[in-house]
Amino acid sequence: MADVPSDDVTRLLARWKDGDEAALQQLVPIVHEELRRLARRQMAGERPGHTLQPTALVNEAYLRLVGLKQMQWQNRAHFFAMAARLMRRILVDFARSHGYQKRGGGAKQVSFTEALEVAEGQPTDVVALNDALEALADVDERKSRIVELRFFGGLSIEETAEVLHVSRETVKRDWKVAKMWLLRQLRK
Repeated sequence: MADVPSDDVTRLLARWKDGDEAALQQLVPIVHEELRRLARRQMAGERPGHTLQPTALVNEAYLRLVGLKQMQWQNRAHFFAMAARLMRRILVDFARSHGYQKRGGGAKQVSFTEALEVAEGQPTDVVALNDALEALADVDERKSRIVELRFFGGLSIEETAEVLHVSRETVKRDWKVAKMWLLRQLRK
């Protein structure tokens, strides 16, 4: 996210919140490429042939972000964290509406040997990951938020610490524990 000037985005977000529509017009081109990068990142783990494209994901997230005009944007990292959360929700809603269930809805049956051969590059089951994240949130909300910010939002350790108002060391420790917890949940 180094390409997006932090001070510019934070300043424009504040002006937009205060009713300056010209600030929104300036903000959109600045953050558009970063939103596309987030969308590509989130779509990278999807199954082949996914009908939702990164551009459509960005457009849908943009429409929802514009609807959050009254949001008290803290800074650029907060904005992109919210964008990542919205994109995650859009992907989960899309997957659920198309019948892709946690236990293999729409999946082709393969033998155990075939599954082992492709396990490394398999697409992320966004519904299963979302369910696991929600279960993690029930146990530890901060760890769930860290995964959301780092995995879905692509935020750095420093940016995640800034958004959550915790130390970098706390983010590193929670990130490590949360990844192990999620892996166990997803293997069930």
